[in-house]
Amino acid sequence: MSESKTTKFVTAGRDKKWTKGVVNPPVQRASTVVFNTVAEKQHATINRANKTLFYGRRGTTTHFAFQDAMTEIEGGAGCALYPCGTAAISNSILSFVETGDHILMVDTCYEPTRDFCDKILKKMGIETTYYDPVIGAGIRELIRPNTKILFLESPGSITMEVQDVPTMTRVAHEHDVIVMLDNTWSAGVGFSPFDFGVDISIQAATKYIIGHSDVMLGTAVANEKCWDQLREQSYLMGQCVSPDDAYLGLRGIRTLELRLKQHAANSLTVANWLQSRPEVDHVRHPALETCPGSEYFHRDFSCGNGLFSFVLKTTCPQATTALLDGMKHFSMGYSWGGFESLILANEPKSFHSLRTVANPNFEGTLIRLHIGLEDTDDLIADLAAGLERYNSVLQEKLHV
Repeated sequence: MSESKTTKFVTAGRDKKWTKGVVNPPVQRASTVVFNTVAEKQHATINRANKTLFYGRRGTTTHFAFQDAMTEIEGGAGCALYPCGTAAISNSILSFVETGDHILMVDTCYEPTRDFCDKILKKMGIETTYYDPVIGAGIRELIRPNTKILFLESPGSITMEVQDVPTMTRVAHEHDVIVMLDNTWSAGVGFSPFDFGVDISIQAATKYIIGHSDVMLGTAVANEKCWDQLREQSYLMGQCVSPDDAYLGLRGIRTLELRLKQHAANSLTVANWLQSRPEVDHVRHPALETCPGSEYFHRDFSCGNGLFSFVLKTTCPQATTALLDGMKHFSMGYSWGGFESLILANEPKSFHSLRTVANPNFEGTLIRLHIGLEDTDDLIADLAAGLERYNSVLQEKLHV
């Protein structure tokens, strides 16, 4: 009988060849690996791509344990490690393109992903076409003979659109296009990418896998078809991570499912409360009907997380500043996935400057929240006080 995914979060990567009889695989730091005989060196050289000690950049037993764990959790044939999520994205793409190629990138992608396409790939003669996240089977019309990659991010960055992943992967594979997914939002818990046709699942492990806002780390898990090329190309581009960071990623996996479920429960409580507020135009939480593509979330995801957005009915920078500046439990910061709650504001004009085909059809300020592990009553009280400050400034503006 196969073990449940819940059990895998506890057992993954804990093979005795890595743990050596203790609970957690020890941290093994190494650059040079030494051999006592020519035969030992030859064996290591032949097996250097198969979790055999060869040279520090190929990994140590700590890295091998973490790679095993990620592969067990997400599926696939192997896991490549990177110093951050952006490195995982850029090197995964670079591993499969060359001058003259074309890629399809979701218009709601993480901003550094877009910058990489516009500033690095363009300089290399690789063309990017941005597409609407809700295009679904319509992606077929954008595929060219030289299209090599379809890149998905679901839900989308900031505006949270959920994509019809199985339909899009089916179309892509009909044209021999590799499908990559930024799977950071689900953390490999709420969405199983290889069950839906994804070829390479990428995560900023900085977020939920680490879970404590204190490590930068990226992962890319590939299927059998793509694994050898991803592994070797990433190695040639010098990608490697500290064994200490790999160890912390491995430790984070042990509580990942429990943490994510609590984040998800907390976020839904806060999202439902926000729906009742008169200042709020709509809430972009994938589990709610007001979020584009929520039907795909309910069909394909087993749980949510703590990250979602809501849109205010108005745009007033001074009022937004008043909301943000007085928060007690929400801090402003450019990340998410830790135990703490975060808040950021985005004015509508910022989307028009960053997107080409998926500009949102709302005019109010968007507030992105990451709901942490604090008591939801405290978080709601904090947001209520912030909205009162927001309303006070709006009223002052009306009476000027």
